[in-house]
Amino acid sequence: MRTHPTGRQLRLGAELRKLRERAGLTATQTGLLLGVKQNQISNMEAGRVGVSPERIRALAGHYGSKDVAVVEALCGMTTVRTRGWWEEYREILPAPLLDLAESEHHAGLLRTAVTVHIPGLFQTPEHAREIFRQDVPELSPPDIEHRISFRVKRQAVLFRETPTTQRAVIHEAALRMQFGGAAVTRRQLRHLIELSELDHVAVQVIPFSAGTFAGSGQSIYYIHGPVPELDSVNLDQSHGPVFLDAEAQLEKYRVLLGRIEAIALPPGESRDHIHTIARNL
Repeated sequence: MRTHPTGRQLRLGAELRKLRERAGLTATQTGLLLGVKQNQISNMEAGRVGVSPERIRALAGHYGSKDVAVVEALCGMTTVRTRGWWEEYREILPAPLLDLAESEHHAGLLRTAVTVHIPGLFQTPEHAREIFRQDVPELSPPDIEHRISFRVKRQAVLFRETPTTQRAVIHEAALRMQFGGAAVTRRQLRHLIELSELDHVAVQVIPFSAGTFAGSGQSIYYIHGPVPELDSVNLDQSHGPVFLDAEAQLEKYRVLLGRIEAIALPPGESRDHIHTIARNL
């Protein structure tokens, strides 16, 4: 039995519980249908034990689930048997950071909107170092270096054989925040420009002239799963990442991101805007 289920394993269990509850069945009733004890169903839904694709399909049949796409997507969440690179950090970094890397690794599309910070997947090591130096409570030098190396390894999703598509909206305020001084900021902006030229990366800028807009007070990181029902939202809080996946929450942030993307400059104009800011530093 697992003592520390990953975020992906917890999500799979939670989705199975949702299917059961929609069917109006208890864990005990489900156990009787499968010929297992109630605690095995509870452990499965808590991510503490593995579940095979065959069992997921059997459960879906008992629950009367007609959404084949969702059921097959859940089956797909059981097929990865190897440990991800992020497990190297299991005893070093908080578990939610590992869950974030795991989610990014399996995502089909990443969308983010930020007002103060450059998105993590776009940050240079020296820019990230300045941010981590401001953490409260203060991080030790080794802890800072661990977090930087972890962030750099997360960025590999943008450069692998089949890279993940990323769409980012960045407010002009984030581009002008001089973390580490003008020279560090200039190099960060040039790196951002280079990334924006990749076919699978779209960067849009919200200029100061855009004024107020919905969602301006928070950073939003929307992680698309294989089907919309398995999407998730990551909100960066002072105490660490928080994941949301309730249907109403997902819909709210889809709408917010759509509005934010609509008021931002197109990618080409955004790149020119970043060039201008970098030249004037």
